[in-house]
Amino acid sequence: MKVLVVGGGGREHAICTCVAKSKKVTKLYCAPGNAGIASLAECVGIGAMEFDKLVEFAKDKAIDFCIVGMDDPLVGGLVDRMEEIGVRTFGPRKNAAILEGSKAFSKDLMKKYNIPTAAYENFDSYEEAVEYIKKGTFPVVLKADGLALGKGVLICNNLEEALEGAKEIMQDQKFGSAGNRMVVEEFMTGREVSVLSFVDGKTIRIMTSAQDHKRAGDGDTGLNTGGMGTFSPSPFYTEEVDEFCKKYIYQATVDAMAAEGREFKGIIFFGLMLTPNGPRVLEYNARFGDPEAQVVLPRMKNDIIEVMEACVDGRLDEIKLEFEDNAAVCVVLASDGYPVAYEKGKLISGLDKFDTVDGYYCFHAGTKLTDEGIVTNGGRVLGITAKGATLKEARANAYAATEWVEFANKYMRHDIGNAILDV
Repeated sequence: MKVLVVGGGGREHAICTCVAKSKKVTKLYCAPGNAGIASLAECVGIGAMEFDKLVEFAKDKAIDFCIVGMDDPLVGGLVDRMEEIGVRTFGPRKNAAILEGSKAFSKDLMKKYNIPTAAYENFDSYEEAVEYIKKGTFPVVLKADGLALGKGVLICNNLEEALEGAKEIMQDQKFGSAGNRMVVEEFMTGREVSVLSFVDGKTIRIMTSAQDHKRAGDGDTGLNTGGMGTFSPSPFYTEEVDEFCKKYIYQATVDAMAAEGREFKGIIFFGLMLTPNGPRVLEYNARFGDPEAQVVLPRMKNDIIEVMEACVDGRLDEIKLEFEDNAAVCVVLASDGYPVAYEKGKLISGLDKFDTVDGYYCFHAGTKLTDEGIVTNGGRVLGITAKGATLKEARANAYAATEWVEFANKYMRHDIGNAILDV
């Protein structure tokens, strides 16, 4: 079959790596793709939000199957557009992608269906939000309602920070229209765990767990980013936690969406907080996490196309997900200054070594192919992933592999997975 993957980051590179292994795939396209994906797929110069062009391309090339990797086109309704022309497409339709597209919607859904989460209130009015914040306790969490590239969440330790945060989100529109509505949420404490799942509208299959590191600096300091590194599996995701989540969170979410007339097919990403009072949902995403996909997908044994087709066809109950009994760690190599200001166009060297060593991956996030070679083209440039028999071994392998790659203004955190050293 001919497959089109929509997106151009590290997540899509990880997806394309799996898709390229499928015996069912005869031709792989990626729009827009990047310099790394170009070694696996034919990259097409169409942006992820250029729906008309994507639809025409799918018609012209007689695409059999489309995979939408990114949040914006999912929330914007690309799956609906592709289905209208008869292209089987993996990902939630627009009315289901709202699970990620609106934090207010997802919080209201959890409240209505008794899915464990933090206490909260939604606000359309800046003045009303400020009055509520003044009466609350601290720390407090402020969330822009819409999509904000993983950066629309502020943890405020006192009233002054909270008032400034509300101003940034709702008045200054720091995150654009995503801040037209704001969620004010109880601050929860505990370990964070990410759990990805495949969903076919009624059945859910849980993948292996992972843990992301969002802050830009070592010791979880600095600004929130799209992710500076991950490890999988999480040792904190115990059998007890798994049983609780299966009973009260996972299937309950799928059933809630169905009950609301928003049948969900695709990926549900569960961001969990393991609080002293049990697991709670921090957030939902309607697609693979990035960089979580870069440690979860390399460990999956299944043919990803077979699993995705089962989701689209509503027969996921026939699939048994299998993962390798090992571990993986990803360290993101970023451009110094990310996520605020950084330079692009720096020549990257050392990428060839990943083609010669098993168990090591270099997923491109922000790269570009030029006449000089591959250069940096974003804040997060590469995701360096390595497997190992244990998390500690995988972590050592990943950090060793970061030394294979060089570019001017290369930056990374040096403590990805430090938490696992204490387990």
